[in-house]
Amino acid sequence: MGHHENKVTKDSTIAEVLRQNPKTAQVLMRHGMHCLGCATATGESIAQAAMAHRIDLDSLLKELNEA
Repeated sequence: MGHHENKVTKDSTIAEVLRQNPKTAQVLMRHGMHCLGCATATGESIAQAAMAHRIDLDSLLKELNEA
């Protein structure tokens, strides 16, 4: 059972990340991503979202994986 394959990557979609760990919503909100439930967000990858919001991808991934 103890699989840690749920690591967040740049290709993970926001919807996947939120489904795997609802606590990641706080991280995303802190970075200014407030439309977590919108149609774009659910299909958008973490890399796309970081670029759209001008967020450093590496630090965002680090925070999401620590959540």
